[in-house]
This record gives sequence, structure tokens and C-alpha cells, in this order.
Amino acid sequence: MPKDVRFRTRHELALDMLTQHRASLPHAWAAGDDEMGRPAWFRASLRGMREQYLLGAPANTVVRDLDGRAPRWSGTGRRPKRPLEQMRAWVVHRPASAWTELVVRRGEKGPIVVECLKRRVQARTDERRIGPEELLFATRERTGGALTHDYYLSNAPADTPLEELARVAKAEHRIEECLQRAKGEAGLSDYEVRTWTGWHHHQALALMAVWFLTRHASWGKTADAGDHGPAGQRGDRVAAA
Repeated sequence: MPKDVRFRTRHELALDMLTQHRASLPHAWAAGDDEMGRPAWFRASLRGMREQYLLGAPANTVVRDLDGRAPRWSGTGRRPKRPLEQMRAWVVHRPASAWTELVVRRGEKGPIVVECLKRRVQARTDERRIGPEELLFATRERTGGALTHDYYLSNAPADTPLEELARVAKAEHRIEECLQRAKGEAGLSDYEVRTWTGWHHHQALALMAVWFLTRHASWGKTADAGDHGPAGQRGDRVAAA
């Protein structure tokens, strides 16, 4: 390893890669899991770069609901602020009518169906201050008879359609699937190298190989952009399928 290479967190690496390559890789979103979305400073850095993000957030993230009912005010003294609560506690009190069911895309075992909602919020920062307005996007899926919730924070406009937010949230998992395929079919993680350059050569060749395999598998198949287009409400997408 070169002597000038120092440890950097995945957040620092992501910002560095965006700074260097975003102009040559046109994109509309920066997406990531709840480890990427956890630090408020990272989301602030993306806002400073004018990157539109949809990042997972831990269930214990503390937020203030800006669209909820304001506390009663007697008209005297300081007007009370909206309460702060963890996302997982906030979502419990959402009525059934607040959720919209969408078919995101077709999966290996059938359509991927989620229920989702969005709300304008302010999240507590790492310094226990209150951050700027963000969009909270929450999804829930039924797994083995139980509901599993996922939470995301975004700087997208409040009128961003649920279908687009759901598409981006699930597209992030496609990247993980691609890396797993590269490990399983092209040996991405099976290397025996002794030099920094050799490791980079192996990674580049493995990624090129899995790209070829993916393209080869798609030859002869009917083109269908439905999996990459916006999600839709269950009735519409199932009927179209």
C-alpha cells in the first residue's frame, strides 16, 4: 500500500468519489443504507454539493414532524414547539389511511410490494441540535407475518412522488445485488495479490467480467424497462404486468 494512503471512512470516500467523478457519471440521486445516512454532517455535505439524496436512517433517529398537528397554545407565553420523537415511535401512531401500497418492481419471487408514506421533518443532528427541513420517507413490508419498517431521509422537494422515492429506495439494493453477483460469479473477493496495483487490477477485471455476464444473460430477452421505471400503485402495476 502506498505510504501516502491513509484510512478514511466510507463517508469520506463517498464524498471524494463524488467530487472526482460525478461530472462523468450523470445521476439524479445519491442513495445508501442507514450507516451512510446516520451522520448528519454527511447529509449536510451532500446538500452543500447540491446532491439529491435518499439515505437510510436508523429507527432511533429523533425527528420533529413538521406536518403533524401543532401543540395547543394558550395565547400567552412562548408558543410550544412540536414534539421530538424517535422514528420508530412516530410511525406507530400513523393511521392505516396514511400508508400507500405500491408495487416497486418485479422480483425473483414475484412483485415487490411495499406500503409507504412521507412527511416533512427536522432531524436531530450529531451535536443534538435541530437540523434543516428534510423529507422522511418510511416503508413497511410484511415478512413472515410481521411488519418490517425502513426509514429514509432526503433533501428532495416535499412534492416528490411516493413512486419515485420507492423506486430509489429499492434501487439501492440493486447495487448490493450486483456486488454479490460479482463475488459469486466473477471472483471479486477471491484474490491472492501482494501489491496495491495487483489488487486494483483484480477488482477491475472481476467487475468487467460480471458486466459481460450480465449483458450476455440479457441477450435474447424481451426489453422491458418496467423494473427501472417509477413504482406504481398495486392495481395499476399488477394489471400492466
